[in-house]
Amino acid sequence: MDEIQKNLLEQIAGLHQVPQGAYNIRANGESIERNTTAHIDIVTKTDKSGIDIIIKPGTKKESVHIPVLLSQAGLTEMVYNDFYIGEDCDVTIVAGCGIHNGGDKKSQHDGIHSFFVGKNSKVRYVEKHYGSGDGTGERIMNPSTIIELEENSYMEMETVQIKGVDSTKRSTKAKLKDNSTLVIKEKIMTHGKQFAETSFDVDLDGEGCGTNVISRSVAKDDSRQIFYAKINGNNQCHGHSECDAIIMDNAKISAIPEITANHLEASLIHEAAIGKIAGEQIMKLMTLGLTEAEAEAQIINGFLK
Repeated sequence: MDEIQKNLLEQIAGLHQVPQGAYNIRANGESIERNTTAHIDIVTKTDKSGIDIIIKPGTKKESVHIPVLLSQAGLTEMVYNDFYIGEDCDVTIVAGCGIHNGGDKKSQHDGIHSFFVGKNSKVRYVEKHYGSGDGTGERIMNPSTIIELEENSYMEMETVQIKGVDSTKRSTKAKLKDNSTLVIKEKIMTHGKQFAETSFDVDLDGEGCGTNVISRSVAKDDSRQIFYAKINGNNQCHGHSECDAIIMDNAKISAIPEITANHLEASLIHEAAIGKIAGEQIMKLMTLGLTEAEAEAQIINGFLK
């Protein structure tokens, strides 16, 4: 990897070097490094671009890293990654995409990640998006996630996008069986003329299952954001969606939550709040010696933490 790719890797996966455990590093449309373990296999698809990640039943305290790096201007790709997590597992999966565009043509990565989580398994999934480069070409990322949770399984999904992505449309769809749980935590910051749309659609099909969808976002300058959260309670279940956003300058934000109860014992809640930074917050921090810009940055960092 060159220095640009190393920087992208650090930003999206927190890695300064090749990780421990299983990993697949994709750069400019090709897999450049891969490692498997006794319990985790990574197999290249033969019918389309992408990989299958197969985690054997009973795998505990192991991780998988599958970052995608684009440093070649004008490159557009579509990748399909399928995760098969066996029963009784406890694993962490770190993904994400970093695009460096120094040219005048758009660079785009679209990916579909499908998760099939076995009974009694626990998965933590982290996906970060980051863009860099001083070119005029757009940096575009459109991730889609499909989740199927078997009985008594748990999945926590953390998505972060805070810099350099010109346009993104994120789609997440999930189906939950008995006593399974899905927690989604989203953090987004847009600036300039950037656009971000996120859509979460969760079917609570199993008895005793539940979900909690939480979004924190900041929109600056002339950027635009749209947040959709749709929860369908189809059994005795519990669901909650929450969108909190800070709007600044000439930005625009839409929060559109939807909850549907199709069962008498479905307990569903949605919350949405959009507002500006309070002037007294800025003043209080400025009395401690911060400039107005530093105070603003401090408040935003705390909000997105």
